[in-house]
Amino acid sequence: MDEFMQAAIEEARNGLCEGGIPIGSVIVKDKHIIGRGHNMRVQNDDPLAHAEIECIRSAGRMGNYEDTVIYSTLMPCYLCAGAIVQFGIKMVVVAESENFKGAGDFMKAHGVEIIDIDNKECKEMMEEFIHDKPHIWHEDIGR
Repeated sequence: MDEFMQAAIEEARNGLCEGGIPIGSVIVKDKHIIGRGHNMRVQNDDPLAHAEIECIRSAGRMGNYEDTVIYSTLMPCYLCAGAIVQFGIKMVVVAESENFKGAGDFMKAHGVEIIDIDNKECKEMMEEFIHDKPHIWHEDIGR
């Protein structure tokens, strides 16, 4: 596992420690992290504060996101996938997609390359969260 996915996992752990959903993300350009975030829906009482949205927001206005890569601990949902497609991000590296299939097909259909590294730690962290707090998880994914 590379340093960028490790940074996304640290973000997920931060979210969990804050009482939120353990999903983290970083955005990378020229082999440097330029933005990071974790799911803040619970902490900020904000239904749109998903990890990838917070990550892109922290990177700020760039004019062009073409040469960036998003790393996320979970396959992005349609909300986050829409932002990825909208801003022209061409690659997403996800730690896992077993707990949530997300919008991988949508992103692929819009020219985004998806790399799923099938990370055991992230799978277990999400499984435990979903088991312990199913009502928060189902709210997060719109069910």
